[in-house]
Amino acid sequence: MTDHTFDLVVLGGGSGGYAAALRAAELGKTVALIEKDKVGGTCLHRGCIPTKALLHAAEVADTAREAAAYGIRATLEGIDVAGVRSYREGIVAKKYKGLEGLVKARGITVVSGEGRLESGTAVRVGDDLYRGADVILATGSYSRTLPGLDIGGRILTSEQALELDEIPSSVVILGGGVIGVEFASVWQSFGAEVTIVEALDHFVPNEDVALSKALERAYRRRGIQYSLGVRFQTATQTADAVTVTLEDGKTFTADYLLVAVGRGPATAGLGYEEAGVSLDRGFVVTDERLRTGVPHVWAVGDIVPGLQLAHRGFQQGIFVAEEIAGLSPVVIPDVQIPKVTYSHPEVASVGLTEAQAVERLGADGIVAYEYNLAGNGKSEILGTSGIVKVVREKDGPVLGVHLIGDRVGELITEGQLAVGWEAHPEDIAPFIHAHPTQSEALGEAFLALAGKPLHTL
Repeated sequence: MTDHTFDLVVLGGGSGGYAAALRAAELGKTVALIEKDKVGGTCLHRGCIPTKALLHAAEVADTAREAAAYGIRATLEGIDVAGVRSYREGIVAKKYKGLEGLVKARGITVVSGEGRLESGTAVRVGDDLYRGADVILATGSYSRTLPGLDIGGRILTSEQALELDEIPSSVVILGGGVIGVEFASVWQSFGAEVTIVEALDHFVPNEDVALSKALERAYRRRGIQYSLGVRFQTATQTADAVTVTLEDGKTFTADYLLVAVGRGPATAGLGYEEAGVSLDRGFVVTDERLRTGVPHVWAVGDIVPGLQLAHRGFQQGIFVAEEIAGLSPVVIPDVQIPKVTYSHPEVASVGLTEAQAVERLGADGIVAYEYNLAGNGKSEILGTSGIVKVVREKDGPVLGVHLIGDRVGELITEGQLAVGWEAHPEDIAPFIHAHPTQSEALGEAFLALAGKPLHTL
């Protein structure tokens, strides 16, 4: 056995882990980054980046299909699956190469292998022990399934769906959350018949109900079928198809079943509990400063209860590196972290939903306003519909910003600034939004809440 000593040992090289490693190295720490697969983790290799590349390819397909509406003569001859794969993998490879170069330039020691936490601040990889003054746990998450639902054959998770070498003629998607509605968007644009099965009574359940309902209407117009409010019961497959049965007896048969029921924390079998780290349903229990309770052992990313978002893990990694360095960084609560679903149309939000605001302040204590993108020139040019919804405390600050429409994910940072800085609509109303942009829709909503609506009565 060989001992290696560092200022910081990071277990997991995904968004949270490599962000912590980069920031710690920048602050002068010696860092070992332990990763069993590839640095970049799920987000870069099997999640955020490749799926958004697929969504862009799907957007291009839709644009070609609908070109005549813009006066352009074009036809969609079909989907070149190998070409889409090459495009997607090229993007991932380029980003991975850049990340590898950055990690190397910062002098970070990358250790390939599966690590296991040991008592104290040490991680074992094979016969080697990596000791740190501090250890950060950043082992990420995995695709969940349901009891009795075995993955394999024609029953897929998102990872297997990415690797399909065909466009299915039909797909059933179990789960109407972010992953489910994004894959539904891709496959419908590529020509598949898609049915979403969601046990709750609306899509994207973490969003304001106005956005959920608007997304359901948009999907219905696109021809995407769905069943809401009835639980999954069984799935049976043959060599050619899979049949899904719901608790009410309704059945759906398709080429494939995509299981998109969320992601679980990857903490089992890694020595966490044996080393004294407390787990709750597999998640690592931390305080608000991401301390685990074991001295000098921290946790970041999807293994920490809360939003499972790459940018949350990235921010937490930076936070812990700065906390270790004594910089006392500011805690960013989950409610101030923006969420984006990259479907067609996109959904983006930050802050409290109207229901959450009412629960906190009462119906008389809040004001909610919706601005329809039909009044926005750039949205009309793009051919998208949707809404901007802003929730404020009565005579107080902005509490939540909620958007649906193509490309609205690019607007949510302004909403984050408004919510995070507790700005009043009256403070934001004088800001000038360039014309014609979709950002004007946000400006119109803030103007209305400030009591001076311009294009609405």
